[in-house]
Amino acid sequence: MTDRAPAAHSLHFRRALLPGGWEENVRIGIADGLVTTIVQGAEAQPGDERHALALPGMPNLHCHAFQRGMAGLAEVRGPGDDSFWTWRELMYRFVDCVDPEGLRAIAALAYAEMLESGFTRVGEFHYLHHDPAGAPYADPAEMSRAIVAAAAGTGIALTHLPVFYAHGGFGGAPASDAQRRFLHDVDGFARLLEAARAAAAELPDAVVGVAPHSLRAVTGAELAALLDLGGAAPVHIHIAEQVKEVDDCLAWSGRRPVEWLLAHAEVDARWCLVHATHMTAEESMALAATGAVAGLCPITEANLGDGIFPMPAWREAGGRFGVGSDSNVLIDMTEELRWLEYGQRLAGRARNRLAAAPDRSTGQDLFDAALAGGAQALGVEGGLAVGHSADIVSLDENHVSLFGRSGPWLTDSFLFAAGRGAIDRVWRRGAEVVRGGRHVAREAIEADYRRALARLFA
Repeated sequence: MTDRAPAAHSLHFRRALLPGGWEENVRIGIADGLVTTIVQGAEAQPGDERHALALPGMPNLHCHAFQRGMAGLAEVRGPGDDSFWTWRELMYRFVDCVDPEGLRAIAALAYAEMLESGFTRVGEFHYLHHDPAGAPYADPAEMSRAIVAAAAGTGIALTHLPVFYAHGGFGGAPASDAQRRFLHDVDGFARLLEAARAAAAELPDAVVGVAPHSLRAVTGAELAALLDLGGAAPVHIHIAEQVKEVDDCLAWSGRRPVEWLLAHAEVDARWCLVHATHMTAEESMALAATGAVAGLCPITEANLGDGIFPMPAWREAGGRFGVGSDSNVLIDMTEELRWLEYGQRLAGRARNRLAAAPDRSTGQDLFDAALAGGAQALGVEGGLAVGHSADIVSLDENHVSLFGRSGPWLTDSFLFAAGRGAIDRVWRRGAEVVRGGRHVAREAIEADYRRALARLFA
């Protein structure tokens, strides 16, 4: 499905969520994959494709596609306390058997499921680079090409984030053998980045950024070199996900991870700090002032027992955020947004925590903020507007949980009651990729995935 943007055409919706809110009778003109016109209060014209409810596609700002293949395989209790660190050992064992073809098939299923749930662009935080022995492939971007092929085959937009990973702990500690498939020096990473950019150029609107894996995996000097290589592209980094990570950073440097990063790098609006779960109020204030995006992954953070992001301090400081599917244990855009709000309700023992002000819709404010923050983090413009990619999600107005709703109540009912079951169709660059709630190539993608996993598990 590389770039199958159809000829110029128009979609007519009885209601559509535009940047200013829900509008009635919206006619959207599309050509070359882009929105060319938006007319409100317009009657449908002959030849228009007519639908009921439209929302913009949501960016998924953080994904490790290969982990879709191990979803559900880490839910057996170990002999001691299970944590992120015990889960990571299982992930290392799984990653040993993933080859380029297996990665492509696993990623394709993940990306199809993202489109079915309303995600239309993915930020692929990609650190699986080398062969199972840890040796570089002849093409340093062999595994990146598998990711590009999966994006092309499903139609999802791609922000590719090749990951720099050189060390196994703070201060340049040696990496373990289990990390051998991830590792580069700066020169090797520069070659990977060049090859990845060439591979991504095959897609119509791909973006390529850089991703220092974490402060555990990169030294200060290496971080500075990566930022030079990335230029103005997006910069993503895992940070402050675990209490142990914070404690280890304090022991190494005397500073907490976010505190150390702000003191040693010019963090700005290009940056996405993934998780940032364990921040002080002072760190939240300082980080929010940079314009960076917090990349939040509520399903994965709950699954791994990470903790709950300090949203009250972040919102008070004007912080921006988006959501991602991370480990892909469950891929569901509405579930990520719902649990972002519900986590805050549980932590604060109060309701409607992410509404921006009294008398505001929680669902609408949550959706709008995640749309804007996710688009910023992935280096694109979000929302339904002229000149933007025609990435549109259509809801079934006959879904029982949407009956009688209008305005922000539609968004609230979609996120908190109906969920992904209300999604009928999805267009990516104007091409229909989901119909009747299923990806148009779902059957073939599933069969390919099953073959790949049977071979990998053998």
